[in-house]
Amino acid sequence: MTAIKRLTPPEAYAALQAGAAALLLDVRDPLEYSFIGHPLGAVNLPWKFAPDWRPNPEFLERARQLAPDPETPVFLLCRSGQRSWDAANALAAAGYRNLANIEEGFEGPLDGQKHRGAVGGWRCHGLPWEQS
Repeated sequence: MTAIKRLTPPEAYAALQAGAAALLLDVRDPLEYSFIGHPLGAVNLPWKFAPDWRPNPEFLERARQLAPDPETPVFLLCRSGQRSWDAANALAAAGYRNLANIEEGFEGPLDGQKHRGAVGGWRCHGLPWEQS
């Protein structure tokens, strides 16, 4: 099985800037993607849907439409890194060979007060993002 790279948000951003053919998948629910924000240039392809976190039955089919070549560099991101890790493993099992999980996700881990966004994540690192 394909080894999945584990990158920090700044490492992923630098790699994305260096590779024009790369795809950045934000695998969060569409509400998270729109209202919390997302990296500039990210494509929303949910791995699971809130509120019951049911799997997206069209995930692999849609991924194949977005990146038909299994050699395409695909970077995956979620809230804090777990859903994107699961989605990356599914893509690896489907034959994708150039995968990277963005470990801190968009919002990062919980801090001591159980808040996200203060100790890690794409947004905390000051990388380009937007809300829609």
